[in-house]
Amino acid sequence: MSELSFDSGGVRCSAVHLSGDADDSFANEDGRRPCVVLAHGLGGTVDSGLLRYAERFAAAGIDALAFDYRSFGLSDGQPRQVLSPARQLEDYAAAIACARSLDGVDPQRIVVWGSSYSGGHVVPVAVADGRVAGVISQVPNMDGMAAVLNVARYAGLRHLARLVLTGVRDVAGSLRGRAPVMIPLVGPPGSVGAMTTADAEPGYRAIAGPSWRNEVAARMVLGTGAYRPGLQADRLPCPMLVQIGDRDAIVPVKAAEDAAWRATGRAEVRTYPIGHFDIYTGPPFERAIADQLHFLRRHVGEPSRQRPLAELR
Repeated sequence: MSELSFDSGGVRCSAVHLSGDADDSFANEDGRRPCVVLAHGLGGTVDSGLLRYAERFAAAGIDALAFDYRSFGLSDGQPRQVLSPARQLEDYAAAIACARSLDGVDPQRIVVWGSSYSGGHVVPVAVADGRVAGVISQVPNMDGMAAVLNVARYAGLRHLARLVLTGVRDVAGSLRGRAPVMIPLVGPPGSVGAMTTADAEPGYRAIAGPSWRNEVAARMVLGTGAYRPGLQADRLPCPMLVQIGDRDAIVPVKAAEDAAWRATGRAEVRTYPIGHFDIYTGPPFERAIADQLHFLRRHVGEPSRQRPLAELR
């Protein structure tokens, strides 16, 4: 594993690169391998569960590039812990460009991988790029409006109103040059936080690495409903694997199903009897990574064995 960085919008983003170290089953005639580009969900960092996936891809013979978004983890960017979907999409595009430049990587066989919040990102990322060979989207947040309604459903309208008011305070303060007003990423039910289901805090803390911080600038709440990445799924240029936890209380399951429906002919759906954070550890992780590797073998394996997109439609 090697540490590296790339520029995105004038900001240094931190990443790690793992080279495929198995046999040459994924290599083309020039010896180049596919590469999976991984980014985490809401407030997530590379050291919070992503390396397990990257290591499995590398062990199978596939390169992996995992990165932190600007202002999170080991990446630069001020102020810290400020989430902007537009900037994160820009970071993802820069990570793809970085992956295509790596020694031993086949630039035509880049796969974008996202989980939770980034499980939604990968759809517009793939659409905008137009060249990626595949998309892996696990327990994805495909529709911000549906997510807002879900928060109101499990936490109540009063909780949602408190989040919105805190977001307004944050934006007002930023216009005066003040430091961001933070809210916890996860907290117990009844607390003010981005995710407060019963399984949110223990689930996230179970995978949290040393660079993870349980806070995010509250302004992100105000734009959540307008960000609906799954609506672009009908424009995907490549196959997509959608992995859904049917007991997920944090992201709306139906929104993920709807996105897969829009990508009819390109989407493969796998459903697991798990909650949102279960997919990162234990048997659910093993099942999820097995399905991801199966998807990769069929779509970015040895070039002569890949199925043309026309056959997927």
